[in-house]
Amino acid sequence: EEAVFLRKKITLLRAFSLLIGSMVGSGIFISPKGVLKNSGSVGFSLVVWFACGLLSMFGALSYAELGTRITKSGGHYVYILETLGPLPSFLFLWAEFFAIRPANSAVVSLAFGRYMLEPFFAPCTAPVPAVKLVSLLGYYMVLTLNSWSVTWSARLQMALSIVKLSALALIIVPGMMLLFQGHTENFQNAFDRQWLVLDKLPLAFYAGMFAYSGWFQASFVREELVRPERNIPLAVIVSVITVIVGYMLTNVSYYTVLGMQDVLASPAVAVSFVQRAFKSLISVVPVLVALSCFGTMNGGIFTFSRTLFVASREGQWPPLFSMIHIRRHTPLPAVMLMFPLVTAMVCIGDIYHLMNFFSFSRWLFIGLATLGLIVHRQRHPEVHSPFKVPLFVPVSFTIICLFTVAMSFYSDPVNISIGCTVVLSGFPVYYLIIHRQMSSRCHSLFCKYHLTHKLQLLLEVVQQEIKTY
Repeated sequence: EEAVFLRKKITLLRAFSLLIGSMVGSGIFISPKGVLKNSGSVGFSLVVWFACGLLSMFGALSYAELGTRITKSGGHYVYILETLGPLPSFLFLWAEFFAIRPANSAVVSLAFGRYMLEPFFAPCTAPVPAVKLVSLLGYYMVLTLNSWSVTWSARLQMALSIVKLSALALIIVPGMMLLFQGHTENFQNAFDRQWLVLDKLPLAFYAGMFAYSGWFQASFVREELVRPERNIPLAVIVSVITVIVGYMLTNVSYYTVLGMQDVLASPAVAVSFVQRAFKSLISVVPVLVALSCFGTMNGGIFTFSRTLFVASREGQWPPLFSMIHIRRHTPLPAVMLMFPLVTAMVCIGDIYHLMNFFSFSRWLFIGLATLGLIVHRQRHPEVHSPFKVPLFVPVSFTIICLFTVAMSFYSDPVNISIGCTVVLSGFPVYYLIIHRQMSSRCHSLFCKYHLTHKLQLLLEVVQQEIKTY
């Protein structure tokens, strides 16, 4: 009885909650170990954290301009498509589906499971099978919610954003109190170069940028944003500044209470911190951290489903995934598609190997997207953008991203080579299926009449009736 399309339900507050909820998640609670391990000292690790925050701000400002220039949802995918063309956009989509997104979701899910179980097994480490089981249960709960309602997904994100900031506050406050009382012994020789290895720095940046990743999430839901020309830049700037300040204070608190060796030895840094500094909250903080990870999973599913939705609409993904549930108005097929890959990666993966594995592909294509902004400015000077950043911002961000990607081949050649192989494997798929197109008979058999039609009836989904961009 009514048109079926994705409604504009993301207000400024919800956009801010989406960004905060996506950035503040598992990263700040698991990445300190990865940053410290690969930077070699407390001082250099804090420099890496601040540099990652500044770099994230550059990237976020560039994406804010892209979001006001290009009016479609889809984030990295649609920006690369509109500025650099269909081949690099398909390679991103291929890598995103088979490597970046499932590995990222698996990392966050595993962090959720570990922190959820940690209070029940302390002081011992939670059994790995139990962690993986709880991780999958949490992921399936978020998957179900995103299939059910856009509104409730957004409301949950707002509530969990408050939980996330509360979790950070419970770490920052006791750490700052101890620091002001003169507990500075862990900052002695903070810039000791004994363990500094330059070719490991890209991995330190990957761990830090993983913690900040999420500043681009508003661009994935651009068509569902209320007043996007105003709300994207506002939400991006406020949320990234908030997270930079919060992360720097959190890391200083970690190092005030825990020494370098304690951080490196801890499987869950926030839990070790609470055991040492705030024993009365030993059972509360891990649960808050787990809920933070839950919010990050929610934001990730919410946004990535829109990438598949837009890619399908643009003809680079099967048509079923551009369909919307007739009553729920959610992109149900796109939401459900990640289910098997994430399940497999949670079952067989390890957090830090997965992080290096997907980071190569993610930052390669984010660098290409901001390169696309530079290209788009040169090709279309007539396009009016209500929000414009100085040229050195996207140029600096692009150079740093691509340089870090290149350096990472020396740091972790095995995982990076696997990520590179996944990207390159998209070339033959593109030229055989997308570029040359399938025969009309084959297309009718697989896409129009049989499989797609049956799944459409089963899932109760239809094509979007009107376009909102």
